[in-house]
Amino acid sequence: MAVLPLSGAGPMLIMAILQMGAEPQEHTPIGWEEFFTAKVFVETENGDRFNVYKKGDKGPVFFLLHGGGYTGLTWSCFVEELTKNVECQVVAPDLRGHGETQTSDNYNLSVDQQLTDIKNIYHGIFPQQDNFPHCIIVGHSMGGALAVHACERELIPNTFALSVIDVVEGTAVAALKQMRTVLLSRPRDFPDERSAIDWACKTSACRNLRQARVSMPSQLKASSHHGLTWKIDLSRTEPHWPAWFDGLSQKFLKCKPTKMLILANVDRLDKDLTVAQMQGKFQQVVVPNCGHAVHEDAPQEVANLFVSLLHRYKVILEKNRKL
Repeated sequence: MAVLPLSGAGPMLIMAILQMGAEPQEHTPIGWEEFFTAKVFVETENGDRFNVYKKGDKGPVFFLLHGGGYTGLTWSCFVEELTKNVECQVVAPDLRGHGETQTSDNYNLSVDQQLTDIKNIYHGIFPQQDNFPHCIIVGHSMGGALAVHACERELIPNTFALSVIDVVEGTAVAALKQMRTVLLSRPRDFPDERSAIDWACKTSACRNLRQARVSMPSQLKASSHHGLTWKIDLSRTEPHWPAWFDGLSQKFLKCKPTKMLILANVDRLDKDLTVAQMQGKFQQVVVPNCGHAVHEDAPQEVANLFVSLLHRYKVILEKNRKL
């Protein structure tokens, strides 16, 4: 391989060569303001305060429910891509025990308690009115299970679509046996936010650096030992895990709205859903080269799925108006 002499090379070329082995981008935190237009607190009658990230004030509502250990900021890059292409409203809360939400019992993550929280959050953002906006409920992992439960019980008015990201009853129940080991394998502390972001990217906990820079800091708090530690000790919520996923496949199939299941791997599909998918009872999409948090790793691809869904929905509405 020929080597060109640097003598006579322009300063920009020399700088580019020197930077070839440098860090491509600093692992410094990014604020929520780059992705959302407002952050509000919804207060309940018993004094709980739920932190909610919002964007937009017109169009259908995307009600986004994060997974265990994550926060509403897990949706940041997805929301950024989605709102480039459609006019919509986004509501992304920090669920009980997560993020900046403050409750009297942060570890009561039972299905019934969290569904009460979800209903309170929704009606705190959209007070009682004659015509609630059309709503798409989207949930990831634990949030996906909650989205199914909420949809089955018809808690959110005017829901026309339900989407679950990378959670299926069969594989989720099987994975519970390894969950404690997974949690123990994580670092207990981080020296600072940058170290946490670096860990997330290197371990593929998040394969999107920009997303890690906004979401990882929101999952951490000051540690009693040193530096930072996780805001919620998920191992303390273990008694509630089985109920999140029990009977989830059949409940998902019974939900009336349009249904979309987004997976990182087709192998995650269980028997009930495999049969139902072959019968065309829901839309299944596999997004390759992603980890468990598909919407974090491939925000543009996932956002495009909902752009297409909204386009189909608008076409149906227009046809109905003409009948």
